[in-house]
Amino acid sequence: MDAAIFSCPADWARLLPPGTRRARRAEELTEHIWPLLALTSEGCHALAQRRERGGIVCRLQLAPGDIQALPAQIQAETVISYGLSPRDSLTLSSLTEPVLCVQRSLPRPDGTCVDPQEFPLPAIPGPVQTLLPLLGLRLLQMPLTEGRFP
Repeated sequence: MDAAIFSCPADWARLLPPGTRRARRAEELTEHIWPLLALTSEGCHALAQRRERGGIVCRLQLAPGDIQALPAQIQAETVISYGLSPRDSLTLSSLTEPVLCVQRSLPRPDGTCVDPQEFPLPAIPGPVQTLLPLLGLRLLQMPLTEGRFP
């Protein structure tokens, strides 16, 4: 597996990039070192409730920027925040006509980077702001061609 997303809604499963595991239990995240681990807000809250510390290791962590403290059990080389704040690395520059905005250069699991830019989004099956972890996974894993969102 190239990536995992923790506490991913079931209806997102068909939208996940190839090679992405939909982890339902925290124990699944301790199985190996993840090149990319995405956390939903619900996933962050669930991990924060656990008493165990450590055991989850990833190279890149995609996490909501509005969480006060990231779960202590995760060791990540790089944390990429997503949300609607200008502080977040991955945000939306428009909600009416959704545009995914990369605020700063983002590392990808393959060693390349996504430069700051905006990606107009196609029709999105749900409120775009709730889909930011899914959009971040796709952006960081799928090939980027001609400045179009994968």
